[in-house]
Amino acid sequence: MAKTKIIPPAQGAYNYQLLIKRLLLSGVRYQPDQEIVYADKLRYSYRTLNERIQRLANALSAAGVKAGDTVALLDWDSHRSLECFFAVPMLGAVLHTVNVRLSPEQIVYTMNHAEDDIVLVHDDFLPLLEQIHGELNTVKGYVQLTESVAKPTQLPLVGEYEALLAGADSHFEFPDFDENSVATMFYTTGTTGNPKGVYFTHRQLVLHTLNQLGTFAGWDGQPLLRSGDVYMPITPMFHVHAWGVPYTATAMGVKQVYPGRYEPNTLVHLFREEGVSFSHCVPTILQMMLDCEEGKRTDFAGWKMLLGGSALTLGLARQASERGMRVHCGYGMSETCPLLTLTHLRAEDLALPMDEQIPERIKTGVPIPMVDLRIVDGAGNDVPHDGVALGEIVVRTPWLAQGYLKEPEKGAELWEGGWLHTGDMASIDQRGIVEIKDRIKDVIKTGGEWISSLELESLISQHAAVAAVAVVGIPDAQWGERPLALVVCAPGESLDQKTIEVHLQQFVDSGHINKWAIPRQIRFVADIPKTSVGKINKKLIREAVLAEL
Repeated sequence: MAKTKIIPPAQGAYNYQLLIKRLLLSGVRYQPDQEIVYADKLRYSYRTLNERIQRLANALSAAGVKAGDTVALLDWDSHRSLECFFAVPMLGAVLHTVNVRLSPEQIVYTMNHAEDDIVLVHDDFLPLLEQIHGELNTVKGYVQLTESVAKPTQLPLVGEYEALLAGADSHFEFPDFDENSVATMFYTTGTTGNPKGVYFTHRQLVLHTLNQLGTFAGWDGQPLLRSGDVYMPITPMFHVHAWGVPYTATAMGVKQVYPGRYEPNTLVHLFREEGVSFSHCVPTILQMMLDCEEGKRTDFAGWKMLLGGSALTLGLARQASERGMRVHCGYGMSETCPLLTLTHLRAEDLALPMDEQIPERIKTGVPIPMVDLRIVDGAGNDVPHDGVALGEIVVRTPWLAQGYLKEPEKGAELWEGGWLHTGDMASIDQRGIVEIKDRIKDVIKTGGEWISSLELESLISQHAAVAAVAVVGIPDAQWGERPLALVVCAPGESLDQKTIEVHLQQFVDSGHINKWAIPRQIRFVADIPKTSVGKINKKLIREAVLAEL
């Protein structure tokens, strides 16, 4: 680094640390009576939110939680989770949001690896915790989260959440400490080995929040979340802090709606009844909401939907747009906190008919402010910005995970050469618009040529009778690999392989794809395997197909 001039601060100057508690200051100032809603069960104001956060801090302190401890949370998306997002790290402790969709064995591994001290657990997960309690090495007690009447349990309880809050003092003086203190932790699953612990500091989360706030609210081409909006997450709060948006929404003081356990009809009902205007989800959840009974009779006009986690196909984007939604795409990963890029529409783009905007809306987007993003070849050199040349996305921002918990070797692999390696293959055009073509491990190499599984999925999805599709590469003696497609038919529709081949031939004739990109095998299935966070599980698909060979 260059040697620069640094002037020491005056005596008594306050060293302002970027701590999560700072994010609570503005919402209650701007909108003290604005609502926090939990499904159809509860609603309260920002004043009450701040009071409950202080009560929770007192209750946890009384239970023995201190700075540096780890508090685990197993809950659905709720007001309680929002309160924990603030109270736990503001104590100086670490919030471990447990992925409740992992297997019991994986949950045991993550809770032991994180060295959880106290566990907050919803009644729905009591049987799981009772099953694995004897295998948890560091847990000292449990706080029960219940909706009405607490279920009996043999777990060593500290108490029931609401009772503890009711008995706690309503004021807590949150301490100052180093902004580089770890605030949150969760585990990301890969294709091999145990889940990896990803952690973020107060500084990283505050910077991500401030950047997200400005990006969502400041640009006419992507006005996703502004002061008059109503926000409802449809990405689990255990996964990358629900993309960090609960922190942003709370700092803004907007109305927030937490839906509890995701059920498509309930989500659509809450959209209508609470006036939701902004949400984010993965494409599979979007498809489920469009297809459910409530969805079929609902006009989705006014709902801005940010899609991420996996590629949004052109067919699904058009279906959502025709039903009134305004779709946007974002990109990131667990290790990036997560936001890196976002749909960015210029004035000339917005002037186009919506059907002509859709191809731009489903691209990966433009890097948001403070994101240094490159697309590099195997030698680490930047690829041409021509929208064609492919390379790996590597990034630097102030909110990237600096490693994996207790796994320095894997952290070094992540940060090879001083850039965080995403494992995503993409192109970038002269306007700076990124378009992900595939995960490195999902690109199909056939006859020396590369085929993007995501592009094939998007083309197949444009057939009106296709509800969902996944494409993977399978071994081929002659060509190395050939694509295989799994297709789910829309309700009341039927398809055969010849119909899909004819549909794809139009893209061959136009020069969009080569003839060898048409899958030789097309299987029609009732459902497509998903990961614990709703993404298409291509690893599982490949394993199942290979087992048949």
